[in-house]
Amino acid sequence: MEDFSTSTADVVPIIGLTGGLGSGKTTVGQIFESLGIPRWDADAAGHTVYRMHAELRNRVLERFGQDLAVMEDDYCVDIHRALLGERVFQDSEGLATLNQWVHPLIRNAFTTWMQSNSPSPYVIREAAILFESGAHVDCRQVITVSAPSSLRMERAMKRSGWTQEKVAQRMQHQWTDAQREDCAQHRIDNGLHAMLIPQVTAIHATLLEQVQ
Repeated sequence: MEDFSTSTADVVPIIGLTGGLGSGKTTVGQIFESLGIPRWDADAAGHTVYRMHAELRNRVLERFGQDLAVMEDDYCVDIHRALLGERVFQDSEGLATLNQWVHPLIRNAFTTWMQSNSPSPYVIREAAILFESGAHVDCRQVITVSAPSSLRMERAMKRSGWTQEKVAQRMQHQWTDAQREDCAQHRIDNGLHAMLIPQVTAIHATLLEQVQ
């Protein structure tokens, strides 16, 4: 199996976990957590990155509009992420610029999390755009979660309340399942009748053997 990581042997192995919108990767990540494996969620970190970094907020307001500011006591403390998303997903150049600002901060947050972790045979780094952001290069191996596009669409619409058009727009900015499967070392099927737990426990057992 290909090893993306350039890390030294004394570092806890990082296993990437990815999957497109509506794939169920977070559910898979939670199963790994139930097996005692620490999990870091890049998407969740992205929810707080604007509140934590004033310089990033200022850049976003200047580039995408002052009306994106979330104000408290006449001071911008956060960014309206939903409104920002509506703008950048219709602006490929703007999305690329935003990613250039955000991805290094997300990576720094992951490094801080790793340093504060208790010893573990490996950790899970979960990210919807693991390959697209280049974060896979820090991973020993990558697991991708796949499901039929129609089922992913249905799940995403139900969870987010978005229209089919809006979900499709988000999906267009992510790799396809086939692209992720070509680059990942492990694939988990999360189709309608898939059994997730046996698939996760089998991969977990394989990883434990490999990192010993």
